[in-house]
Amino acid sequence: MRQFSPTELREYLSSGNNQPQLVDVRETWEYEICHIANSELIPMANLFADPDQLDKNSEIVLICHHGIRSYHAGLFLRSQGFQELINLSGGVERWAQEVEPGMPRY
Repeated sequence: MRQFSPTELREYLSSGNNQPQLVDVRETWEYEICHIANSELIPMANLFADPDQLDKNSEIVLICHHGIRSYHAGLFLRSQGFQELINLSGGVERWAQEVEPGMPRY
């Protein structure tokens, strides 16, 4: 599993060549406060219950508040056969600090 800083992810997404699936594994209430544009909410418990809702052949960026839950979700997905995984290091908190300063924080 690769680790991207928020700046690296922003550059990766803006290159136009890569359009990975952005999966936010936080809870609904957290996602409602703030989230990265075009990310899809799949709370961690739901992901663990049904990992096959994701395409094993897709590149997936995992997102959470600080990068810890998403890292554990990535380890789980890797154990399920997913190969193209990226964890957002520092999560949406660091994203708000480095990329999108106007984003609400909690």
